[in-house]
Amino acid sequence: MSDITAYSLLNTPTAVVRDVRCRGTCRHRSAEECASSTHLVFPYRGTYVRHLDRDDAVAEASQVLFYNPSEGYCVSHPISGGDACLDIVVDSEVLQQLAPKTLLRQKADLAFLKQRLPIEPRTQTQVALLRHNLHKGVAEPLEAESRVLAIVSQVFGPRARRRAEPSMGKQKLVDRVKLALATDLSRRWTLSEIAEKVGGSPVYLTQIFQQVEGVPLYRYQLGLRLARWTC
Repeated sequence: MSDITAYSLLNTPTAVVRDVRCRGTCRHRSAEECASSTHLVFPYRGTYVRHLDRDDAVAEASQVLFYNPSEGYCVSHPISGGDACLDIVVDSEVLQQLAPKTLLRQKADLAFLKQRLPIEPRTQTQVALLRHNLHKGVAEPLEAESRVLAIVSQVFGPRARRRAEPSMGKQKLVDRVKLALATDLSRRWTLSEIAEKVGGSPVYLTQIFQQVEGVPLYRYQLGLRLARWTC
């Protein structure tokens, strides 16, 4: 049995939307994979890690991940339970109009410089609403396409344009915090417990997390819990 199940929710010239679910039975790195087109992947349940060269991205509900065409990557599931994502492919000409040039590579094919960006709570809500309406069959193609373009526009909004790139060390520390929280979403964590698990002082953790993610640590945890209940 395959680990991955994909449900086609929308297929028009403007946008393709799939609900992709993975059982995550293998905790170690998968064999190398690559996408044939540019995908915007919105995790909404569970957590996995995407390995792209030396850059490891924790995929969870507060992020969108960019999958560039013909770019090799691997996936691992350090936390049991698998994951589920809304996978969106937008027509390349449309996506070129929406994406800021500062986030794109200087090459002929459309490709992103980063493999992920944080998304705001309202974008998470719009992703959940789009998925719900498509699954229930209550969204006509015109409405679904409009919602997709609105979501993509929010992804590339002012926050993404002015966001500073964190150092690799700070990003890895934040990712360790995310993985720690994802092990038990119902746990009433304290700062000292998180600091002991990932390394670093409580003060440093709160400062770096706010700096890298743009939201306080406690709000991030709340967002993860809300995402779980909107699955």
